Order: sequence, then C-alpha cells, then structure tokens
Amino acid sequence: MSKRWYQEHKKEHYYKSAKKRGYRSRSAYKLAQINKRFSLISQGHAVVDLGAAPGGWSQVSMELVGDSGKVVGIDLDYISPIDGVVFIRGDMLSPLVVNRVISEISTVDVVISDMSPNISGIYTLDQARSFELAMCTLEFAMKVLRNGGRMVSKIFEGEDFNFFLSEAKKKFSYVKPYSPPASRNKSSEIYVVCKGAQMTGMKQNPKGTHRK
Repeated sequence: MSKRWYQEHKKEHYYKSAKKRGYRSRSAYKLAQINKRFSLISQGHAVVDLGAAPGGWSQVSMELVGDSGKVVGIDLDYISPIDGVVFIRGDMLSPLVVNRVISEISTVDVVISDMSPNISGIYTLDQARSFELAMCTLEFAMKVLRNGGRMVSKIFEGEDFNFFLSEAKKKFSYVKPYSPPASRNKSSEIYVVCKGAQMTGMKQNPKGTHRK
C-alpha cells in the first residue's frame, strides 16, 4: 500500500466525515483533536476564533463551550451564520474589532487561529507570511485574554518557527508544538498550544466568568 494512497485516503476520510457531520471544513477535526489532547476549551468558556472562515473551528468551539459559553469569530471575509456564534467582519488588530470583541465577551478564555496565508508556492515566502499571522494572533491574544488564558495558533515550520516559540514562552507558562492526526503527513503546519497567559499588571477576573 503506497504512502500516496494513504495520504489521499486519509484526506478523503476527514473530508467525508466533515460533510457527514455538517462541519464546514475538514480542519474542524484538527481543533477537536487538539482539544482532546490538551483540554483547551471547556463548557462555559469564551472563545475567539481568528480567521474563522468558513466556520469549521467555530462550529467545534460552539459544541465544546455549550449554552453557557460564547464563541466570537473574526474574518475579513463574510461567514454564513452559525447558531450561537457571533461573527465580526474585519481586521483582528483593528481597535474597532478589538473593542467589539470586548463588548461581546469582556475577557476571553481561549484564542484560536487556523489562519493560513494565500499560498504562493514559494515556501520561504509562505512561511514568513504564516509567521506574521501567528505573531498577529499572539498580539491579539495579549489584548483580550484573561490571566491564565489559552491560545492555539497555526504556523508553518521554517526559520521563524523557533522565534515564535520563544515569543510565546514569554507570554505563557506552557507552550507545546503539536501536529494533530488530521493534518497531512507531509504538511509543514504545526499548531502551537499555549496555556497560562501571564497578563502582568492587567486587571483580570480570576474566575474567567466574563460573559454578559
């Protein structure tokens, strides 16, 4: 049995399963697997999904937080509505968008990002753009996370990968790279899982109950 056959079979399995369960993307399984491994998102949490389109990660997040939690998705593109999810169309680092997030959920428990750059085919360029998106995710997380909050961000492996890890370790007490089973074997994507946001000097609600 060839490796190529296995790769195609694996891809087809998650695609068909996503369609069957009503997920908008096969990547929904990546978040489900990350959460099973690291217990990032729980009932009652407030979650912000960056680069949320088409909404697969928001769907999984909504299942995990339940009726007592809240999910806000942000993207530059329009996203079809999902029951229970608030979508904001705009730039995640825009003060208007950040303020809108805070108005929806005053402090956030988890920030998640499956963002990828538009692939150029030039790997060094694509990796550099992926690094920029991961750094933007980290910057956004530091604006809204509660003390002890969590983050997961996708980044492509490359020369900037270790720098991103070092920056994340300055902000979180626990940082772990992880490749979920739903990722393709040949994929260069890695998910950096972070726990224990250290929001020094910021006034936070220690219980993490921030929903309005």
